[in-house]
Parts: sequence; C-alpha cells; structure tokens
Amino acid sequence: MRRKERAELVLERLAELYPEPPVPLDHSDPFTLLIAVLLSAQCTDRKVNEVTPALFAAGPTPAAMAELGEEAILGHIRQLGLARTKARNVAKLAALLLERHDGQVPRSFEALEALPGVGHKTASVVMAQAFGVPAFPVDTHIHRLAQRWGLSSGESVSRTEADLKALFPREAWNRLHLQIIFYGREHCTARGCNGLICPMCRELYPRRRRPVLCRKP
Repeated sequence: MRRKERAELVLERLAELYPEPPVPLDHSDPFTLLIAVLLSAQCTDRKVNEVTPALFAAGPTPAAMAELGEEAILGHIRQLGLARTKARNVAKLAALLLERHDGQVPRSFEALEALPGVGHKTASVVMAQAFGVPAFPVDTHIHRLAQRWGLSSGESVSRTEADLKALFPREAWNRLHLQIIFYGREHCTARGCNGLICPMCRELYPRRRRPVLCRKP
C-alpha cells in the first residue's frame, strides 16, 4: 500500500469513527481556548479541564486575567505541571493582548506565536478551532501515529506537519487532527500499541512483524 493509499484509508476510517470530534479542552471563546491550550503543555486535557472552570470564572477576559496577576493565577493552576512558568506566561499574555491587540486574540500565526508561552502548535490549535483557519497542529499523539501509519518519517514535528498537509485535503485538516488524537487515545496509545496491535495499524500493515520505534517529537 502506497503512502497516499494509506492516507485515504486513514481518512475514511476516522470519519466513520469520529464524524464530529469535539475540541477536548473546555472553553467558551478564543481567549479561553488559547489559555487552555497553553496550560495543556506536558499535562493531560482532563487535568486542564479540572482547573480551568475556576480560573476562567475569576479571569474570563484578558483584562480580568491581567488584573488577577501571576500569584492568583498560580493558585488556580498549581496542580498542573510547570505551573509557575505557565502562570507567568498567562499573566504576561493577558497584559500583551490588552497592550497590543485591544484585548482580542489575534487572528494570525505570527501574532499568536509572539505571545508568551505560545508556540506553533498552540497557535495552530487556536487558528483551527477558534477561527476556522485550516491548520494541522501536531502533538505527541499525531507525531507518533503518523510514523506508525507510514504517513511521515517522523524526523521532526515540522516534517510530520508538512507531510500530513501534503497528504490530506486542506478542508479536512481541522477535523482530522482531532480525529487522530481521539483515535490515539482510545486505540493506538504509547503503551497500548507498538504498530502491531490496534485495528488501524493492522489494516495498514497486515504483514508487519516488528514494532515501530517512533522518534520523539
């Protein structure tokens, strides 16, 4: 099976399993989505969703979040990994949104990636899920599965992103990155599948006999 054929099969199977995948991070607008994605670094979405209701109640807008300040933000997110750094970045980010963007989340990759704690993946999630701009955020799940499924060499996250964008239609990117995440969590986990176990891996590579050693992102 060629790479393009594998991509077509993945697209078909995931559409069957997850026709309308929800955004896993709870949010109400672009600002709360941006903060939630920032907080999710090295942390599970479930844990982030546990702490953000109280945080967003206290700081629902950039102005309110900036007024809270770093220590109050830290009090809300202390149980998350890298909490001190995240609290500092959230406070600075809220202040910069007021200073540079009239309190609005910017609608460009360049402006988003200039904010504290916001990398390309975070910016891609916000552009895709808040503003509907086609993007293909690549997290650990997607990076790993793209290698197992023979869609990318996995030499880097940027390479994986470029390969997936080349293989899949632009109009499918925003939905597909969520579908891959949900499939990875349910069927093709780091410990639960090594490229030989889950239904997708078996269908894509029925003759595979050795585990896939995935490169780290």
